[in-house]
Amino acid sequence: MNQIEIINETKEEIKELEVLPDLLEFAANKQQVKDVVFNIIIVDNEYIHQLNKTYRGVDRPTDVISFALEDNGACETEFGRILGDIYISIDQARIQAKEYGHSLKRELAFLSIHGFLHLLGYDHMTEEEEKEMFGRQEWILNEYGIKREK
Repeated sequence: MNQIEIINETKEEIKELEVLPDLLEFAANKQQVKDVVFNIIIVDNEYIHQLNKTYRGVDRPTDVISFALEDNGACETEFGRILGDIYISIDQARIQAKEYGHSLKRELAFLSIHGFLHLLGYDHMTEEEEKEMFGRQEWILNEYGIKREK
């Protein structure tokens, strides 16, 4: 059984977060992983800016940052395989949803799957890696029924 927690660290209610637990369970099944533990933490731009600056040396906000515990080997416990944490900026998600012309729900779903795949070891440092990772993201979202909006 997977343990996926969505933690809203903002002071606002975000109804679009309701889709994430089921979507991430679906994604875990599609990736054929089970008994995984990870968190999605929703923060504002100020918070993610500090994370980005501290851990990546980039002095600006970003949309999503993943902290994978398995970068240094498997992290197995009695609760399952602990993957790590995914931080998503609700402010950046809103900006990007508007920029790309789709809903906040679709953007949060995309960023969540993006972060989840990073926790599983996917990356997009090369053109080949990017093609594989972004293709997998779209496949999971489409299979779940969250299509790219026109």
